[in-house]
Amino acid sequence: MAKSKFEYVKQFETEDRLLPNCWIVVRIDGKGFHRFSEQHNYIKPNDDRALDLMSKAAETVMEEFKDIVLGYGQSDEYSFVFKKSTNVYNRRASKLATNVVSLFASSFVYFWPRYFGTQMMQYPPAFDSRTVIYPTDKNLRDYLSWRQADCHINNLYNTCFWKLIQEKGLTPAQSQERLKGTMSSDKNELLYKEFEINYNNLSALHRKGTIIIRTPKQDQENGDLDILKLQLTPSGSSTARGGLSSRSPRPMTGGARSVKRSRPDIQRLHIDMIGEQFWTDFPEILDPPKR
Repeated sequence: MAKSKFEYVKQFETEDRLLPNCWIVVRIDGKGFHRFSEQHNYIKPNDDRALDLMSKAAETVMEEFKDIVLGYGQSDEYSFVFKKSTNVYNRRASKLATNVVSLFASSFVYFWPRYFGTQMMQYPPAFDSRTVIYPTDKNLRDYLSWRQADCHINNLYNTCFWKLIQEKGLTPAQSQERLKGTMSSDKNELLYKEFEINYNNLSALHRKGTIIIRTPKQDQENGDLDILKLQLTPSGSSTARGGLSSRSPRPMTGGARSVKRSRPDIQRLHIDMIGEQFWTDFPEILDPPKR
C-alpha cells in the first residue's frame, strides 16, 4: 500500500489478535433460516439436501484453510476448529471470522443447484460468524459436546413435533402444547407408542450431526488407515437409517461406524464425539503431527 498523509487513519483499527496456544473455533450460523427453509420448501423435520449442501460448503472451507483440524455441523450451523499453533491471518479474530463465513456463504450459493436441482434460490442466504478461543483440550471437547448434545435435543423435539403435525393432524400450536414440559424419555415413548419409531434407529446424520476430519496422508499411502475399518459411503449422498447412505454396502460387523468419503483426505462421520471412543480413535485431532 502506497504511503500518503492519510495513512494515519490506520491507527483507528482495533487490534484483535487472539491469544496464542489456544484452540480457535469459528462458528457460522444461518441468519433467519426458519424463514429461509420455509421459502425454499425444506422437507421437515430434516432435509438431507440442505444438510449435504451445508457439509459441502464446510468441506470447501476446510480445503482452503488447512489449519482446520475438525468441522462439526448440524441444522444451519457449522463450527470450525483451528489448531492451537495456527498463525493464519496472525490470529486476527475479525479476519478469521469474515474469511470463513464469506467462503462458506458463497459456497452454499455456488453449490445450491447440485443439491436442489432446478429449484431456484428465492433470495440470498446470510450467515453470521463468531470466533472463540478455548485454552484447554477439555474446554474444546466440552464445546463440541455442547453442540452435539444440542443436535440431539433439537432433533428429538423436531421429530416429535412434525410427526404430530404430519401424521396426527395437529396444528403447530397444538403440537407445541402437546410437547410442552416433556422430557427426553417422554418424547422417546411418544415416538415408540404412537408411531412405532425407535429413535435410536433413525438416521445418525440427524441424531449426531456431521463431523468432518482429515485423514493423515502418510497413513493413506501406507494403506493401513484405521478409518478404513469404518464403513465408507459415497460423497454427496444423504445418509439413510443408521447413518449409512442408501447406496452403500451393508455395514461391517464389529461395531463399525458410518463415514462418508468426500475427498481423498477429508471424511464425513455421523458418530458420537461426547464419549471417549472418538478421541481414542482419532488422537491426531488434539495432537496434530508437526510439519
